[in-house]
Amino acid sequence: MSTSNGTQVSQLFQNAHAEGVLSPAGLQALTVVDLGAQIQAGLGVSVDDVQASEVVLVTVMPDDSGSIQHANNARLVCDGHNQVLDSLLGSKQSDTVLFHTRYLNGFVLNPYRPLEDVVRMHDKNYNPSLGTPLYDQTVVLLGTVLAKSQEFTRNGVSARTVTLIITDGGDCHSQNARARDVAALVKDLQRAENHIVAAMGISDGTTDFRKVFRDMGIDDKWILTPGQSAQEIRQAFQVFSQSAVRVSQGAASFSRTALGGFGR
Repeated sequence: MSTSNGTQVSQLFQNAHAEGVLSPAGLQALTVVDLGAQIQAGLGVSVDDVQASEVVLVTVMPDDSGSIQHANNARLVCDGHNQVLDSLLGSKQSDTVLFHTRYLNGFVLNPYRPLEDVVRMHDKNYNPSLGTPLYDQTVVLLGTVLAKSQEFTRNGVSARTVTLIITDGGDCHSQNARARDVAALVKDLQRAENHIVAAMGISDGTTDFRKVFRDMGIDDKWILTPGQSAQEIRQAFQVFSQSAVRVSQGAASFSRTALGGFGR
């Protein structure tokens, strides 16, 4: 089944709820506002066009708020995103990976697509100058992960996912979602045991990112908190890249990685 509009996205979520994949709280987080069109924008390649018995969905949400530019971190975020891509392109299972890039303010650079088709981040397609609707957009992002993985599993294709949320500040501009809504979705994904949700908080000197991400339901072992130096930020992206590659190497490697977190 290829999902062609918001109604079918909604149906995927209703089915996921009926199957016990989505809790009532998770379903409510995704349906209290109609997110179908936003989620649809990220779904990308049709399931029918993927010739594989299993897929790995790698999803990255770079922060495009103005503070990234103000801290002179725009180039580092671009490089980090592209480093994740290059690491996956170099892995043996690269042909089973689909990649999705959605900026924190909702712009979809890459709907799910094969690695060789992924558009790299650079200063012509990334201009961090907006706000920080962290909860709203994380709900959209995780909804997209869930919808795409459901599409595959309902078509007999095993799907594992690893997602990275990047921000250099706490939530400022969400209109609809709260931390607990994100946490409900993260919990549902964790319970299914084929999803990893990770987060990177680039230091702004004041925000307690471990608390921000814990409130969003993200496990401590999947939280990265680099300082403000270029070296620390590059290292954090490298750590995530290594985890993403391990996730792509099969079910057993995924399970070990999921258990060990970034410390593995």
